[in-house]
Amino acid sequence: MTVFSSQPQTKEISRTELALEGVWRVVVLNDPVNLMSYVVMVFKKVFGFDESTARQKMLEVHEQGRSIVWSGLREKAEAYVFTLQQWHLTAVLEHDEAH
Repeated sequence: MTVFSSQPQTKEISRTELALEGVWRVVVLNDPVNLMSYVVMVFKKVFGFDESTARQKMLEVHEQGRSIVWSGLREKAEAYVFTLQQWHLTAVLEHDEAH
């Protein structure tokens, strides 16, 4: 006989599981559309960067074609990519093989 609980089961995520998932990077790619000042503003709003950090990341995008703007767990990284895309920036998710 199977007994069903009305309480939802919550699964505690262990450090091992987090380690297995790995680290993911949010990468913003250069595009010919967005103004540099707009990209700085988006970085400040989305990530809470100060003016100097936002400008530095924007210049990486502009001069090198890409910038890693955040790294961490996949779910949060996916949310950041989605948010940046909603702001019309070209953002992608990459697995960080070093971690």
